[in-house]
Formats: sequence, structure tokens, C-alpha cells
Amino acid sequence: MKANRLVAISIVLLALAGTASAQGVAWQDLTEAQRKLLAPHEQRWADLDPQRQQQIARGAERWLEMNRGDRAQAQNRFEIWRGMTPEQRDAARERYQEFRRLPPEQRERLVDTYRRYQTLPPERQNALRERYRGLTPEQRQSLRERRMRQPLPGGPGPGPGGQR
Repeated sequence: MKANRLVAISIVLLALAGTASAQGVAWQDLTEAQRKLLAPHEQRWADLDPQRQQQIARGAERWLEMNRGDRAQAQNRFEIWRGMTPEQRDAARERYQEFRRLPPEQRERLVDTYRRYQTLPPERQNALRERYRGLTPEQRQSLRERRMRQPLPGGPGPGPGGQR
């Protein structure tokens, strides 16, 4: 039962990223798999805002399309989210909105940097994290600006023949 609750709550959080329509979704219009997944919420379904029904239905569909690894990651992210204070959640939402407002090239750079960081050994990640924490706000901003001017890996560099 706890796992079902976590799944349903995860679906709600995943659905928050989507857009919603003004028209709701009737319980009987959900697929059988969606109804099974959302069964703990059947009694309250009709009382939900139509926009919320759309979000949850889309989230349930996304959940059902995920493989086991993706589902585990989603549950892990939800557990992290649940452990955050309201202030931390607000800050995370704001950072996400800032990210979404960036031009596509800058978003791509950030995602690339994050992915490369994730491939580093934990010791190297910790060393970089500590080094970054030791920077002043001005130094951090300068670092971000320099990073945004650098070409993406695999692309041509600023010098002849792609040399930096």
C-alpha cells in the first residue's frame, strides 16, 4: 500500500511539469492500467480540479511507459523532494524556472556539464564541489559566464582547427 501511495504521489509530481487542459478526465475514460495505478484515488477523482485530473492522467501514462530503472529514479527524486523544506522546494522551483528561461544552447551546456560531472569519480566530484563553495559570489558568476562562452564538447573550438 505504501508503494502504491508513493507511486501515485510520484505521478502527481511528474505531472506538474506538463501543461493542462480546461477539460477534466472522467474516471471511466482512463485506461485500465491508469485506473489500476490510481485506484487509491478513485473516490476523490471526481472532486479533483479538471486541470489536476489532466496532469495526473498524463503523469500516470508517463509512469506506465517508464522502465524499472526510470521508475526507481523517479521514486528516488520524489523521496528527496519529500525531504525538502517548503523553502527548499520554492528555491528548487525557482531554479527550474530560471533554467527553462535560458536559451536552448545554454540549457544544453548546463545539461552537458552536469552529465560530465556525474561521470566523475566521487572524490573528484567532492573536490570540485568544495572548490566551488570556496569561491566568492563574484568568482562564481565569472566562472558561469566563462563556461557559457565555451563551445560544447564535440563542437568546434574557438581557435583554428577547433583548438582551444
